[in-house]
Amino acid sequence: MTSEAAEGARRRWKQNPEAVQEDILRVAVAVFSESGLSGARIDEIAARTQTSKRMIYYYFGDKMGLYMRALEAAYAKVRAGEDQLDLGTLPPDEALARLVAFTFDHHRSNPDFIRMVMIENIHNAETLAASEVIRNMNVSAIEKLRDICRRGEAEGLFRPGLDPVALHWQISALSFFNVSNRPTFSALFGEGFFSEEGQKALRRQIVDSLLAEVRPRDTPRS
Repeated sequence: MTSEAAEGARRRWKQNPEAVQEDILRVAVAVFSESGLSGARIDEIAARTQTSKRMIYYYFGDKMGLYMRALEAAYAKVRAGEDQLDLGTLPPDEALARLVAFTFDHHRSNPDFIRMVMIENIHNAETLAASEVIRNMNVSAIEKLRDICRRGEAEGLFRPGLDPVALHWQISALSFFNVSNRPTFSALFGEGFFSEEGQKALRRQIVDSLLAEVRPRDTPRS
């Protein structure tokens, strides 16, 4: 970084430190998702931001501190998107359909999030387990589904006894696999599912299958 660029970075830091941190975290998510936890370098992150390596250490302490904040930022993005869906104002079946479609679209549009989660699984979720921020954010995700299930059961649209955590698992699994396993699936079966039309059809199928899963089941014939 030239002295002129460094001076500009200092001015930005003093004038808008929140924006500087957001820029660092945006780049950090990209670099960690590309290179993994062990392969990512603070030097590279600094080179791709509008600030300096010194400022990264100032804000985040060390590489693991930055990684934790980047992981939290990745989860915060999906939870913020869910908050904007206004699920509580919709009939429960429409709310569930909107949530499933959103999750599918979000994961497809944010492969860095998927790679960050995959990295965290490689490391046995040690950072995630240590983050109270992520645990608290994910409570809200389950509470949204709990409310949808409760309202759906009360209106006779959903079968009783649905587990919102199990439903969250199903939504996440179907949307996650679409991104995480695209390279291997495409190598084996071709790219058809990953065309624009293929993705639209797959999203409809996932929404329909999960709505069918929660609806009351026919009473078995005697």
